[in-house]
Amino acid sequence: MDVDEILKRYAAGERSFQRVNLQEAELTNANLRGIDFSNADLRQTRLGKTNFNQACLRETNLSEAILWGIDLSEADLYCAILREADLTGAKLVQTRLDKANLIKASLCGANFNGANLSGCLLFQADLRPSSDQRTDLGYAVLTRADLSYADLRAACMHHANLDEAKLCRADLSRRIQWGDLATDLSEASLQGADLSYADLNGAILRKANLQGADLTGAIVTDVDFQGAIMPDGTVHD
Repeated sequence: MDVDEILKRYAAGERSFQRVNLQEAELTNANLRGIDFSNADLRQTRLGKTNFNQACLRETNLSEAILWGIDLSEADLYCAILREADLTGAKLVQTRLDKANLIKASLCGANFNGANLSGCLLFQADLRPSSDQRTDLGYAVLTRADLSYADLRAACMHHANLDEAKLCRADLSRRIQWGDLATDLSEASLQGADLSYADLNGAILRKANLQGADLTGAIVTDVDFQGAIMPDGTVHD
């Protein structure tokens, strides 16, 4: 089945395209709201600026896909494979990404507000700002997610749930090249998180909960800990 046939069937009201093989296909600027591409092979596809709002992409393989500016709001990507995918500027508001593989993915400027990334693999993922917007992980659920070595400089992560997340050697430092923006973890929950050897230089952790977190070797220069619950349970003044 090729792209033209899928578009024709979708226009006729069909929504189920499970296990379809569209490897290396181009399907940009299309409206595929609510489509079911679960278990599909979409490796190296070009899906930029396509509307996948409320789509089902459970266990779909999107490795190395070009997904810049895509709308995946409220979509279901449970256990999807997005290894080395380009999601720059993507919209993933309230998207289900639990247990998804986003290793080495480019997520610059993506909007994950309220998304579920529990158990997600984000090892070496790039979550820096894009040229026009910050990566937004506000209110996102990242419990037990693996963000080891991830680049989170200047990301917005206020109220995010990072309980038991792995942030070993992650870069959450402040950088002046993006308007002197600090990584914002205000009121985030980091209970039991592994922040060992992470760079938190200049980060905002106001009223964050770090109880039981591992800060071994972490760089905490100029971190705003005002009102934060520290690893030992004390409240920082």
